[in-house]
Amino acid sequence: MLRASSLGFGSLALAGLLADESRPANRLSLSLRSPNSASQQPLDPQAPHFQARAKRVIFLFMHGGPSQVDTFDYKPLLQRDHGKPLPFSKPRIVSSETGNLLRSPWSFRQHGQSGAWVSELFPQVAKCVDDLCIVRSMHGSNSRHGGALLELHTGSDTFVRPSMGSWITYGLGTENQNLPGFITICPTLTHGGLNNWSSAFLPAACQGTPIGNAGTPSEKATIPFITNHETPRDVQRMELDFLQTLNREQLRRTGPDLALEGRIDSFELAFRMQLAAPELQDISGESPETLKLYGLDDAKTKNFGRQCLMARRFAERGVRFVQVTHSYKWDQHDQLKRDHTNNAAEVDKPIAGLIADLKGRGLLDDTLVFWGGEFGRTPVAQGTDGRDHNPHGFTMWLAGGGVKGGMSYGATDDYGYYAAENKVHIHDLHATILHLLGLDHEKLTYRYSGREFRLTDVYGRVVKEIFA
Repeated sequence: MLRASSLGFGSLALAGLLADESRPANRLSLSLRSPNSASQQPLDPQAPHFQARAKRVIFLFMHGGPSQVDTFDYKPLLQRDHGKPLPFSKPRIVSSETGNLLRSPWSFRQHGQSGAWVSELFPQVAKCVDDLCIVRSMHGSNSRHGGALLELHTGSDTFVRPSMGSWITYGLGTENQNLPGFITICPTLTHGGLNNWSSAFLPAACQGTPIGNAGTPSEKATIPFITNHETPRDVQRMELDFLQTLNREQLRRTGPDLALEGRIDSFELAFRMQLAAPELQDISGESPETLKLYGLDDAKTKNFGRQCLMARRFAERGVRFVQVTHSYKWDQHDQLKRDHTNNAAEVDKPIAGLIADLKGRGLLDDTLVFWGGEFGRTPVAQGTDGRDHNPHGFTMWLAGGGVKGGMSYGATDDYGYYAAENKVHIHDLHATILHLLGLDHEKLTYRYSGREFRLTDVYGRVVKEIFA
């Protein structure tokens, strides 16, 4: 049988190769579509590789690097051995000189049915602890803000690569064609800047749409020029059709042009957004109870609270990936007690409000929320009241979207310096997020410059142990 059928194996292999080649490598064959065609949009909803647990993502980014040993990673030995030398070697490469062990100035208590340890810095988030999956064994590859931000957002700390939100939007499209698939609210302009939400070589429609920036109060962080009181909508459509006709003729002559195709798509999206965005940005219809839940009644929490409220509004209207940034405040090389206290007070209530609001609306089940910074802090002191960068062991947490609530996963060493048990690299985090969204991180690829690229490069392990 084998002798008679052996030649058939080659044809089977060839069929597999041809099938791989025939699948769409990208969505750039849109240049000659009709501008009014609703069936050929670059971000049409796409079927996942397998059944998804989550439909969308909200990323709460704490720019600067919160200290894990002062927030969610309680270390009794660090409290006991304050002032003593670290009993094992520090990393070979460090950002700056550090001294002996520095205890946390905040007390920890166990909360919820899960009994998870949470610092007094986060009293409101502590009430939601049974909805959280706290990953205490995160680690990355870069100790500098710029490289670490790029690694967290794009999977690479050395090259310009598409951002996590762009990959997700590319893979799944958007649920609402009248809004971008990826929105970043008040993003940082430093430490990689727009590369943290760039689509790089993916189609331009996958790029994040920034609303405001780190220097903009969130109440003024709105989509600009979204209404046109001078030109009727039907006239705008005629003008845009004429412009798109010229653009498509240019594409016919020159062939594929990523920049021009991106402009064609952006013009169409901007036109459609005029119907959806004004109402979306108007929060006057939110109840007083909801505004209070997010802390909009308090000057301390108002700014970040509005960002979290907008994240919920974007998510419930079908935006695939929303990022909210608390920027750039968590980099406490000194004044740890003063500044971490202030930072946590600004975000604690809004974050708890977001989780409670999503849960109350039935959105948390299929919305993945995750929190964290680009790295953690050292358990040893920098000066007398500070901590240095620490990518070797830190904490992030996830909620909703198919993860186990009330769970703590992984651990650092006894003092919180190195990830030690069930280590989770940034690549593993990306692989896990994609999996929750129904995407195989090894199959979500894009061919560019002669090779297949993916968010996790050649790495990544799906952390299935945290799945509900």
